[in-house]
Amino acid sequence: MSDNARLVAGIDVGGTFTDLVQLDPASGAVRLAKAPSTPDNQAFGVLNALAEAGSDLAALDLIVHGTTTTTNAVLERKLSRTGLITTAGFRDVLELGRRTRPQPYGMTGQFTPLIPRDLRLEVAERMDAQGEVVTPLDEEAVRAAGRALLAAGCESLVVHFLHAYANPAHERRAAALLRDIWPNGHITMGHAILSESREYERGVTAAVNAGVQPILARYLDRLTAELAQGGYRRDMLVMNGNGGMVSVRLVAQEAAKTVMSGPASGVMAAAYTGRAAGQADLITYDMGGTSTDVALIRGAEPAVSNEIEIEYAMPIHVPMVDVRTVGAGGGSIARVNEAGLLEVGPKSAGADPGPICYGRGGAEPTISDANLLLGRLDPAKLAISGGVAVDDVAAIFDAKLAKPLGIGVLDSAEAVIRMANTRMAGAIRMVSISLGADPRDFALFAFGGAGPLHAAALARELGVPRVLIPCRPGITNALGCVIADLRHDFVTTINTPLDWLDPGALGDVFDAQIDRGERMIAKESIEIRGIRHVHSVDMQFVGQTHLLRVPLTAPHVDAETLQALFERAYFDRFRVKLDRIRANLVNVNTSVIGLRAPLDLSALIDPSGRKRSVAEAQTGTRPVRFDGAAHDTPVYWRDHLPLDAALNGPAIIEQMDTTLLIEPGDRATGDELGNIRVEIGGAG
Repeated sequence: MSDNARLVAGIDVGGTFTDLVQLDPASGAVRLAKAPSTPDNQAFGVLNALAEAGSDLAALDLIVHGTTTTTNAVLERKLSRTGLITTAGFRDVLELGRRTRPQPYGMTGQFTPLIPRDLRLEVAERMDAQGEVVTPLDEEAVRAAGRALLAAGCESLVVHFLHAYANPAHERRAAALLRDIWPNGHITMGHAILSESREYERGVTAAVNAGVQPILARYLDRLTAELAQGGYRRDMLVMNGNGGMVSVRLVAQEAAKTVMSGPASGVMAAAYTGRAAGQADLITYDMGGTSTDVALIRGAEPAVSNEIEIEYAMPIHVPMVDVRTVGAGGGSIARVNEAGLLEVGPKSAGADPGPICYGRGGAEPTISDANLLLGRLDPAKLAISGGVAVDDVAAIFDAKLAKPLGIGVLDSAEAVIRMANTRMAGAIRMVSISLGADPRDFALFAFGGAGPLHAAALARELGVPRVLIPCRPGITNALGCVIADLRHDFVTTINTPLDWLDPGALGDVFDAQIDRGERMIAKESIEIRGIRHVHSVDMQFVGQTHLLRVPLTAPHVDAETLQALFERAYFDRFRVKLDRIRANLVNVNTSVIGLRAPLDLSALIDPSGRKRSVAEAQTGTRPVRFDGAAHDTPVYWRDHLPLDAALNGPAIIEQMDTTLLIEPGDRATGDELGNIRVEIGGAG
């Protein structure tokens, strides 16, 4: 069966909701679902979403799943008990780190290493930076360390030796010895996850992989068993943080690569949609119930980095879509602090009990509640469990925000929105500036359950001229699961000045990476229509520590070409020319991408439901507050809007998965793909 004829379900687990989109390319039928996430066991949320969509598990050909299991485990430090075996004298590398501070100012803050010191054991062995053996591996010491860590209750194990990136022979031999002792397959070799020269970053990445491996394996075992019990008989793919997918049978081996898979899937869907809509340069803005994720897309290609630090002293140096997160989502709680100042987030009401307006017992004012009070949300459509009176929300805002601040209830709601918008605009600025981009050169791609409510205000503040809102903003992450390709990324450190570079050896590294990636894709059970290779190198000027990624159009390139490409990339990023300093080639990178057949996404909104005119799509009018004044605002149902709809703000467009806010002075138009484009100030 060809991939584009398959009945496919994409499922993404968020902090508040689990979203599902099911596409049947043969008939064009689409099923959508949103179910509350179940943090204690995400599998229940997945099953509930499938049930809500009425999915026949026996008929499904493919399920693609984006999960926050590993991300949550890392951020909450709920990791498996893990042991480390390392080179004698280097047990404290994970704790010494880079001698940075948790807080840039003051003397506060703390840092706890992922693996405690008593579970970090040393053995005699040593390679030098060229991969030559300095001290042979003490094999009996390896066995003794493995037995000691097993007796200490460790479930997972890391083997992390100095300079294993240059020669992994000792790590491989130690792992082979330990497999005879260890009761499960949870043994991580540092070089196998990250073949990078920096021992701290390589060690932390390996520790993260080992710490989440049993957790991910147990979760996927439970989920696949439940799906099989319901009649599902096919393979399942799991999203990785690099925006690609891998079979559930293989994913736990490199569990660290699934960190940030949920945000990555949304960015991939944005790139796919933007390419189809002729808008290749995007700033993606994904506002969900718990947080907001921001990323940059140039030329329909998301920025990918292998130098992402998830939190302080938590570098996970595997390639990931470069997503920045700020703790401002629809469920972010607003409060007045001890100094009498308004704060919004990062604490969230989450999925349970959620915001007050969900009607599930929430009692803290949130961003969603503020939007409700300002008329931007319909309380009848928002409540999950029964209804909740707007007066009840207003009473909580009055007691907890308005009176302490000395302002009115609606003024306090507007203040919450302005504060949240300021935080999110700051995140967008940080992403664009850090990548050398001007936000005014991009369109803002707004999605997530809450993104389209705030997008126009953010675009206005940032000077972004237009907003692109896809057909189904609230399930874009799930859609990303459906359209994503298979992908494997490889990083190899050679750390060689260009003057010493052997171009033939560089080509051999690229060829080895290509071969390994193609062999891994061949193990997948998913049909692909081709393979694409993406090559790059990480470089620096000699004497610098900062790395800059340089894309390559071909894997075989000489030193002078590399120097010229790096100087150009450096100038584009920093606007500085340093053409008298030679460059150093640090990392060689290859992405091997198995291309899946494209899917027709035009049926995400049923064309038979569209009306002939904008007026016919209007469902009512309600007062909405903007800048202290109420405006009588027409409300439309998006599924009924004609494809060529055009309307001026203020307006509200509601749909199953989100609400769009068109502010006064802006103009919204539809396109042939079902997207809505908002021109900031375009009402003229």
